[in-house]
Amino acid sequence: MEIGLYHYLTLSVILFAIGMTGVLIRRSVLSMLLSIEILFNSINLAALAFNRFLYPATVTGHVFVIFIITIAAAEAAVALAIVMIVYKNFRSLEVEGLTSLKR
Repeated sequence: MEIGLYHYLTLSVILFAIGMTGVLIRRSVLSMLLSIEILFNSINLAALAFNRFLYPATVTGHVFVIFIITIAAAEAAVALAIVMIVYKNFRSLEVEGLTSLKR
């Protein structure tokens, strides 16, 4: 059995569902951040699968995914720095406990 585009897209949808479930259900900021990273990786997988099966001679999809990974790494670094500052000030990473940030 050959692994085709359908298999990659199915895996991408499963990863996207896991990530979205984590964002919606988890209350810890750190868990939500990890779920967002899973969402980014599912998008990367779909982009690479489309590039591989629809345009096999080009590397445009690979370059696009490298840019997404770079942006995701920068986003994760900034988000982790913010999480560290929030924990230092509030001693909690639960979303419900961070309502005083609205002021």
